[in-house]
Amino acid sequence: MKRAVLLKKVFLYFGYKELFLNMKKNILVVGCGHWGKNLVRNFAELGSLYAVCDPNVQLANNFSQKYDVLNLSFEEALIDKNIEGVVLAIPAPLHASFAIASMEAGKHTYVEKPLAMNKDEAEQMIISSTKSNVHLMVGHLLQYHPVFVKLKELVSSGVLGKLQYAYSNRLSFGKVRSEEDVLWSFAPHDISMILALTKQNIISVKMESKSIIKDQIADSSIIHLDFDSGFKAHIHTSWIHPYKEQKLVVIGEKGSIVFDDTNVWEQKLGFYPHTIDRSTHSSNINQLELTYIDVKESEPLRNECLHFIHVVNNNSAPLTNGDEGLKVLNVLSAASASELSNEIFNMNDL
Repeated sequence: MKRAVLLKKVFLYFGYKELFLNMKKNILVVGCGHWGKNLVRNFAELGSLYAVCDPNVQLANNFSQKYDVLNLSFEEALIDKNIEGVVLAIPAPLHASFAIASMEAGKHTYVEKPLAMNKDEAEQMIISSTKSNVHLMVGHLLQYHPVFVKLKELVSSGVLGKLQYAYSNRLSFGKVRSEEDVLWSFAPHDISMILALTKQNIISVKMESKSIIKDQIADSSIIHLDFDSGFKAHIHTSWIHPYKEQKLVVIGEKGSIVFDDTNVWEQKLGFYPHTIDRSTHSSNINQLELTYIDVKESEPLRNECLHFIHVVNNNSAPLTNGDEGLKVLNVLSAASASELSNEIFNMNDL
């Protein structure tokens, strides 16, 4: 009873009244490992999980029994008419083939980031989505973080004035991947956020990286982004940093906003207003008192899962769709090309 009341509050808070009134168990999660287990849990708690799938049959069986859902092979899932939405939490090199198969079977498909490994794969996925008349969603999680949603609102309202610069640090000491380097693993979140904030075109990308643990797999990277408006940004990623840092700083004419996701909830979003005194020969910047912005707390991953359920049940376009995923992928590809050539990469060359 308590769980039902909690679910109702969650659905109504996010404006998904129709989900509470008409919940369907129609979601398949493919991949129950490191990140997939979190998706399985969320879709199960939201009452939408129908089945799980994983090449490790015992792992899938464990989740099947825990949440009282089916354990299906991917081939079985494709022909199951009860499945209307497929969530792919699988290695990035498999994203394109699995997503295209899912969409050709008439199922709305959510793919964890990065959308694909290259532009050609991503474009084929988008074409498949259009031809099959289903939606393609990419898991850019921070677009569904209430703090980032609030940050977007503040920027759009003109609190910062004209945007000048942004930088982000996504740093940790943790799991080293073998399928993708730190750029492709960490940076999609920050690229997605910066593109959403600026709504501008990137004209050039420069990347520097260092491979320490494994040859050809970057453990630390910095990418520099130049936009057509003159706005600039840089993104620092590392999984060999001695401490965790997840921070986005956006600087405008009237101040700066800091989204620090490692802070306690009440201090995740800080506004530093400033004024510029040009009355003297040397201009001075006067920083005013820091203000923390109030944001109602909720779990970003749950919000993202709710959004996909809404997409599936209402055939509505996702916020982070295939086109948005392709824009992020193009920046990742440009950064990798820049590193190989040791030169600035012109986005017109994609």
